[in-house]
Amino acid sequence: SRSVKEADGRMVIDLDTYIPSFLSSINNALSRGASQKYREHFGIGIVEWRVMSMLAIEPNIQAVRIGEVICADKGQVSRALLKLSEARLVESEIVSADVRKKNWWLNDAGYAMHARILEIAIERERRLIAGCDPEDIEAFLRVARIMGSNLSNF
Repeated sequence: SRSVKEADGRMVIDLDTYIPSFLSSINNALSRGASQKYREHFGIGIVEWRVMSMLAIEPNIQAVRIGEVICADKGQVSRALLKLSEARLVESEIVSADVRKKNWWLNDAGYAMHARILEIAIERERRLIAGCDPEDIEAFLRVARIMGSNLSNF
């Protein structure tokens, strides 16, 4: 297999070609850097930013929907929403007899912060893909989308 190699007479994962590890390493480095920068400048981390992004894309939604789209567990999303609420960047409304079910949206302050962080996020993406041919980016996105849809097979 392309994803393993021999080391000291044993088969081990080849970190240079094993795609799950490679993607995870890139994502961890990106997330760590973004979280550090966003905390330093805005007082929020990467999970809060992802929640804010989702609320900008799709306002007036429940936490469960946010978690589904950004692939975060309920606890992460709930903690992020609490932090954003304490920072007065989001608002919510109870939408059923179950007081835990709320719809969430960014308020004006949340949209203003989103706009400032978005500039940094887009610049980080630009620097990440610097030197890549546009055709390679499109090919990468096609492959990544296929891998994403294959996750339902696990």
